[in-house]
Amino acid sequence: MINKLLTQFKKLRHHLNQHIKKLSNTRYLQRSKTFKFLLSLTVAVIVTTLGITTDWATTGTRTLTHNTIGSDNLRVENNTEIPTLTHKILPINNTIGSEHLWGQNNTEIPTLTHKISPISNTIDSENLLVQNKTETPTLNYKTSWIGNTIGSGNLRVQNNIEAMYVAPDGTVYTNSHWDEAGMEAGIYKDGKVIAALGDTHGWSRGGGKAVTANSKYVYIAMTQGSRGDTKEDYPPEGTTWYSVRRYDLTGKPAPFPNGRGWDKSMLITSTKSEVTGLATVENELYVSDFAANRIRIYDTDTMKELRSFSVANPGAITIDPQKNLWIIQGKNGSKPAKILHYSQSGKQLPQEIADIVEPTAIAVNHQGKLLVAENGPRQQMLIYDIKDQPVQVGSFGSKGGIYAGVAGEVRDLKLYGLTGVGTDASGNIYINSNGFNKSGTDLRKFSSSGKLLWRSLGLIFVDNADADPKTDGVDLFTKQEHYLMDYSKSAGKQWTYKAYTLNPFKYPQDPRLHTSPDGTFVRRIQGKPFLFLTDMYNSFLQIYRFNPATDGKVAIPAGMFVGTNSTDKPFFAGNWPPHQPEQGEWIWRDRNGNGKFEKNEYDRNKDYPHLGGWWVDSKGDIWKALRTEDGIRHYPLQGIDSKGNPIYNYSSMEKQATPKIFNDLRRIEYFPKTDSMYLSGFTVDHPALGDDTGVAGSEIARFDNWSQGNRTPKWRIVIPYDSTGKREVSTAAISVAGNNVFAVTVKTAEVYVYNATTGAQVQQLKPGPEVGSESGWIDIPYGIRAFRRSNGEYLVFVEENWKGKVIMYRLAG
Repeated sequence: MINKLLTQFKKLRHHLNQHIKKLSNTRYLQRSKTFKFLLSLTVAVIVTTLGITTDWATTGTRTLTHNTIGSDNLRVENNTEIPTLTHKILPINNTIGSEHLWGQNNTEIPTLTHKISPISNTIDSENLLVQNKTETPTLNYKTSWIGNTIGSGNLRVQNNIEAMYVAPDGTVYTNSHWDEAGMEAGIYKDGKVIAALGDTHGWSRGGGKAVTANSKYVYIAMTQGSRGDTKEDYPPEGTTWYSVRRYDLTGKPAPFPNGRGWDKSMLITSTKSEVTGLATVENELYVSDFAANRIRIYDTDTMKELRSFSVANPGAITIDPQKNLWIIQGKNGSKPAKILHYSQSGKQLPQEIADIVEPTAIAVNHQGKLLVAENGPRQQMLIYDIKDQPVQVGSFGSKGGIYAGVAGEVRDLKLYGLTGVGTDASGNIYINSNGFNKSGTDLRKFSSSGKLLWRSLGLIFVDNADADPKTDGVDLFTKQEHYLMDYSKSAGKQWTYKAYTLNPFKYPQDPRLHTSPDGTFVRRIQGKPFLFLTDMYNSFLQIYRFNPATDGKVAIPAGMFVGTNSTDKPFFAGNWPPHQPEQGEWIWRDRNGNGKFEKNEYDRNKDYPHLGGWWVDSKGDIWKALRTEDGIRHYPLQGIDSKGNPIYNYSSMEKQATPKIFNDLRRIEYFPKTDSMYLSGFTVDHPALGDDTGVAGSEIARFDNWSQGNRTPKWRIVIPYDSTGKREVSTAAISVAGNNVFAVTVKTAEVYVYNATTGAQVQQLKPGPEVGSESGWIDIPYGIRAFRRSNGEYLVFVEENWKGKVIMYRLAG
């Protein structure tokens, strides 16, 4: 009876569709409320009738589906299922969109007593390639983000602030060399980003490390490179202009007579090195020309040079109440940095400040006192009375900065990596911390008494997060930051910045200070937490341990793997790390626990130079994929030494053959509990078009009983990859968690979700409205990390460097 009714319904639906198509050509009917009501009512009656009949037909009937794969011929046998319903189907209220005549279901469909996925998958008996024909039921998900105060839009907290000027009314003007979304220079007020200075990005240009403003204009340091087009006033080939660019107070370029560049708003000051300081007094603009060892003075309106005077290594500038200049003189070799005092005419005055280590920014407050950002071990803002000979009369912030008390723990008055200081006319204090090696923006406003009033964070750039398995995803880590999560809160509000895990003073050889890691793995090995980091090119794997008793929240350098340099030279050029082998690959372990690379701490080897991927399994074993026939390397954990470092060596390394279906292996994830191996790469059936080294390949395959030697895949799935040479579609990264496999594409940042048991596609995730439904490209090989919580919920972290955050998807389990 049910089949007969279904056949009648299909015929009726077909006739109805034909009438709809005819009617939809009439504009009046498309807009007619009567028409929409009648059509909606008709559909509702049909569906209701079918629902009642179906309910009668299925009550008490239940047949389970069993998909069996014969062991001899690996044939899928699909039995049929009609699930038992828990209640009768309710009428569905369908509203028909007037423009496209599509239905919107407003009433919930029936709930099944169990989840059944009637997947119509066929498996090619020869190569076990899963052909996905029908998706499993859609998983519910929500989008959130981590690491940036603002989750979407063009006006969000920039990647870094390398220079800052505070106007009397509390407006904060900033500048930096680079911001991925083009906001190298921003304007902040009352904790909000109110504007960005335009045209600082792309076309061979960028920002800089100096900014100032007066009552009419904003002036920023910037660079302009050549573009092979001098007609529009770009530099000739091989030349870079180091310039000052002028804007109005809203952030629009303000051209001037004889201005240079495509819009005549640039003042070229050098072709040798960048502008390092800017300040204004009355109608004069003071510019630090570092390459020429001069201070140049320009008219703020005409931008004509008025005069100049000599200062060695000039940096940031500020103006005191007597309209004289205080200038940071950068250190030069063994000569330490100083702060010098000059008149407007260029006469050096006798006062100077020499009791500092690393001054990075200066300003004068409303009381006429000099504020100095001391970026040495003190990590404080120092306050000097400068009426006569400068005398330090105070400081702001905890002595030792973020390393005071519990090292690394974030507190309101603990500063780190200072790049900007200033005050407004009311005495409020503004300080920016940039971390070390450009860790990210941490802009804070305090009252004159030291109370935190607001804070703007932009902590993430080319980075991803991973969850601590012991705390069920409550603790998240990126390469330098530790976040505490509260999943009961709304999108973008779940994270709290808990700790900064890098200490350059205690561990100056920390690889994070000398490289650019971006992919994070958090593991518990024998109950102890470890952090593993790799980079954009999979060229190394860094290992960090934690010891709260000695180092608080700081991650201590513990070990490092690097690949073979294809040029037969040391892997890293320069003086870091000390004592590295002259050729081949190496493993470093911090045998004495001091965080330094020492001569007797290297294990050496020589292997194939091109890496495809790293993996650290739950036991602490390390896996490496090479792009060759015997491309799998397994480094079993040999224990943890007396200093807390995991032990790996080449003598225990196992070489394993790449399964024959792959001709270019890219990613590897092994799970000891189930003895399951997931591999991705390019295959014989779906080879690479060109040598795009940054992608995950064309297929993912699962292998069970891997340790027993099985190399026959349980399934294979084709993932998005470039088959045209245009690189429009490629998969950047994969991640396996629970019963799902996740893959994210490079340019669209779409997440494909596959069932880990069957290989069938479950869903496709896209950034939701919480993050403006947008994302940048995925630039790193571990641009997706997934974690399943104890309640079954999936957390999926996706790199989003364009707007400086990590996107987090939350999927119901």
